[in-house]
Amino acid sequence: MSNRPSWLNRRNVIRASLIAGGTALAGSIALVCYAAFVIRPSLPTLEAVTDYHPKIPLRIYTADKVLIGEFGEEHRDFTPIAEVPELMKKSVLAIEDSRFYEHGGIDWIRALGAARANLRGSFRQGGSTITMQVARDFYLSKDKFISRKMAEVMLAYRIEAALGKDKILELYMNNIYLGQRSYGFASAAQAYFGKSLKELSIAEMAMLAGLPQNPSRNNPAVNPKKARQRQQVVLRRMHELGYITEAQYDKAKKEQLHVNHRGQEFDTHAEYVAELARQAVFAEFKEESYTRGINVYTTILSKDQDAAYASVRSNVVAYDQRHGYRGPEAYIELPADEEERDDAIDEALGKRVVSDGLIPAVVLQASPTLVKAETSDGDVLSISGEGLKLATSALSEKAKQGFAIRPGAVIRVMQTEKKNWAITQVPKVAAAFVSLDANTGAYQAMVGGFDFGLQKFNHVTQAWRQPGSSIKPFIYSAAVAKGFGPATVIADEPLEMPGGANGEPWKPQNDDGKFDGQVTMRRSLAASKNVPSVRLLRAAGLDDTHAYLARFGFDLARHPKNYTMALGTGAVTPLQMAGAYAVFANGGYKVTPYLISRVVDAKGAAIMDIKPPQPANAGERVLEERNLFIMDSMMRDVARSGTGAAAGRLGRPDLAGKTGTTSDSMDGWFAGYGGGIVAVAWMGYDEPKSLGGREFGATLSLPIWMDYMRVALPKHPPVERPVPEGVVQLNGDWILEEYSNDPTVRAVDLDDIPAEGEQQAPADGAQPAPQAPPAPNTPATPGQPAIQQFPPPQPPAGA
Repeated sequence: MSNRPSWLNRRNVIRASLIAGGTALAGSIALVCYAAFVIRPSLPTLEAVTDYHPKIPLRIYTADKVLIGEFGEEHRDFTPIAEVPELMKKSVLAIEDSRFYEHGGIDWIRALGAARANLRGSFRQGGSTITMQVARDFYLSKDKFISRKMAEVMLAYRIEAALGKDKILELYMNNIYLGQRSYGFASAAQAYFGKSLKELSIAEMAMLAGLPQNPSRNNPAVNPKKARQRQQVVLRRMHELGYITEAQYDKAKKEQLHVNHRGQEFDTHAEYVAELARQAVFAEFKEESYTRGINVYTTILSKDQDAAYASVRSNVVAYDQRHGYRGPEAYIELPADEEERDDAIDEALGKRVVSDGLIPAVVLQASPTLVKAETSDGDVLSISGEGLKLATSALSEKAKQGFAIRPGAVIRVMQTEKKNWAITQVPKVAAAFVSLDANTGAYQAMVGGFDFGLQKFNHVTQAWRQPGSSIKPFIYSAAVAKGFGPATVIADEPLEMPGGANGEPWKPQNDDGKFDGQVTMRRSLAASKNVPSVRLLRAAGLDDTHAYLARFGFDLARHPKNYTMALGTGAVTPLQMAGAYAVFANGGYKVTPYLISRVVDAKGAAIMDIKPPQPANAGERVLEERNLFIMDSMMRDVARSGTGAAAGRLGRPDLAGKTGTTSDSMDGWFAGYGGGIVAVAWMGYDEPKSLGGREFGATLSLPIWMDYMRVALPKHPPVERPVPEGVVQLNGDWILEEYSNDPTVRAVDLDDIPAEGEQQAPADGAQPAPQAPPAPNTPATPGQPAIQQFPPPQPPAGA
């Protein structure tokens, strides 16, 4: 025992207490002085929160307000607090700051508890209120230093003094980072669930409310187990606080959530449209385009766009499957260890670009009757029966090593209409489709390629390709203007003209290699006869016909001034072709295709001067009504009994158009119209090569056109064309009245050979080779229908 007097021990305790108290007092005074003279003067103004301007991305919409594109580094969607569902707010408050509406910015009860924990664990537990988080997110770093914490506390008090509670909560719920490049709960709802806040279930709200603590660890798209654990904590807390009933709690706990694992997606596929609109806005506003909340409304109709996208995809896949399986995309080794095998599969599939509906998978087991393959989701699919049809040769025991489907092969699978799985592949062939309102030039739908994710090149606006026979209506229209008519008889007999290769004669041929003797001009167009078309061009005049093309918007520099012009050896884009056929569809008027109808800022105020063109009949007439009537009647025959006769299955009397197939079937076209809609479909390889000896515009592109029109036409009544004054009957068909008594236009002589020295074929006698698409940044040339003068593409800030 100690011999020291008790009074001495008491004195030491008192002395120690005084020293500790003095030290604490001195420390407190020092902290107050530090806060007052060092931190306080350096605090920022509150302008960032009192005059909040969130960085809202550029958004692109269809005419019927369906979101089709978003560009910006941050996904944001500012939502006023009054529009946030009550349970969404309560789910956040339950887990982040349940006493938010009671404290003055600092919850001292919670803070003292956190302080005790931090003294034992080096500042690992926080007691931050929502107000403090707003202060930190807008002004400070997230490092846990005392000086930063003091600044956070002081800012919290200033924010509470300057703003009401609802406003503070509004800032928090719109600015907090929640993973997947999403800022704010409205954007996160779209990113994770594809829903608005009002559409969320309690379980989904709780999942989102669990994200602020650690958006990476609790991200349901990449860490579903951790996310669900956190969600259960939120739900339990909501129940404890009485925010939800026992029944709601039980239901939410058990609800199976469907999380979008691929980031933000859009219901309508219009990626090529969105990119064109982005280019137009970027040209005007540069980098500011991606932060000031600009909304662009296009002329695209979502249901029409859906039909166009589905049509291009299905018909390209159908063509690709007609031409056989090319083999697996790659092969990998499958380790024996299960964990190593899973890692190898994940790595292999992670390198594959996802194409809508064409899912990459790694083969685990293969035989001629059954294939088992694992997808990136970890699902093992069994494929048998019809699902193996495409890959039958690759499953044969005789299949070559680099072609065979065997364990470790990386393949593509798709789900059929019957919900069975089938082996497929990503097509190599390209395609394009565009439709316009023929009377205004407004885009209705546009698909620039098979998959924007695989190829950004927009074939509608950038691919210059030979039009083949789809150019013939314009050649024939020039002949009608010279007095020839549908009843004009043309010799469909072998033709030799000077100017062939190596001094040999040039001998144009019909596609089928057959000659029918004497044919009418109407029959020649319907059957797409080449030799009669060359004779008709000669009779109408080469120079005049070449110049005539300009009135339809064609770039004359891209069309040869020789007789191969009748065979479509020039170059056009699908958009240019649509603008040209619009003249036939709208009564003879030139239109300028346009895409954007309105550009507004975040508050809805117009910020670009957009003046959509006037209706066609208020513009420039480029084709006489009588000529139009005769040409329309001939092109209706193409769609009834000619090369486009399959269009008759649509049951519309006003459909008209023309197929096009270039030399060696390198391009397939169908351009046509009905009900005031003009549409063009094209298919071909980017590096031009034959599409197959049995493939034509009628087998390649007409099905795309028909599948689209089947959806688009019912909204539009058939167009009737009364016989205009000045058109009369001759030999049972139409002709311009002033030529009805002129015998020279009733037939194109079999021996109508051009005068000596007149050029009729290319200098080397060969038809020009199809032109490969230019680089994606190739600007439009004069004569191409403009899309409101879009600039060359600029790199997007996010997607």
